[in-house]
Amino acid sequence: MAAYDDIADWYEERFLTAQRGDPLGIGRTVRDLLGDGAGTCLEIGCGTGVHATLLRELGWTPVGVDLSAGMLRHARARLPVVRADASRLPLRDDSVPAAVAVMVHTDMPAYPDVLREVARVLRPGGMFVHVGVHPCFCGGFADRGDPAAVVVRPGYLDVHHTRESWTDQGLRDKVGASHWPLPTLLNAFLDAGLTPRRFAEGGTPVPVVLAAATTKPPHTRPAPSP
Repeated sequence: MAAYDDIADWYEERFLTAQRGDPLGIGRTVRDLLGDGAGTCLEIGCGTGVHATLLRELGWTPVGVDLSAGMLRHARARLPVVRADASRLPLRDDSVPAAVAVMVHTDMPAYPDVLREVARVLRPGGMFVHVGVHPCFCGGFADRGDPAAVVVRPGYLDVHHTRESWTDQGLRDKVGASHWPLPTLLNAFLDAGLTPRRFAEGGTPVPVVLAAATTKPPHTRPAPSP
């Protein structure tokens, strides 16, 4: 997306530096929920490709897809990539054994459609791991200025897109974020035909991350769009 094209260098050189050391447990969560494997692991919204090393350590062969040419300019040194809309993946049905989306679902206004595409391209029995910001405690409605006392104001219950943010050092004030309440997000997995297997939270003392490991049941197709 154009918004990420404009900040790609800042993201690579400054934002990621502040995330070193896995303060939110994102890497640990991917390890726990995805686990060891073999074959292609498609990373939806791969950005600059910073998770490729972890996927390789787990035995997977990472391949990335992202819409931002600026982000992919950095990612190409880390993994094979293709520039494409995640809601229209350029892959065959039942073609990949695993896929992940790491901290990107709020960047995708059509994320329920993305989940349907993930279900389409996964092999029967294949795994999809979603790791994203926690919908209950992160968003324009949440003030995290005091980590020990997050203030949640009205707005959580509405599906919306916003650039409101409690800080100007993050991403949301620059590129905005789409928000789905927890039931809406979880139901999107079910509507796509994905079966939840495990859930996890990360970040303390109030969670920042919500993650889900899901699988595609054998010989099924996603339900038609409503």
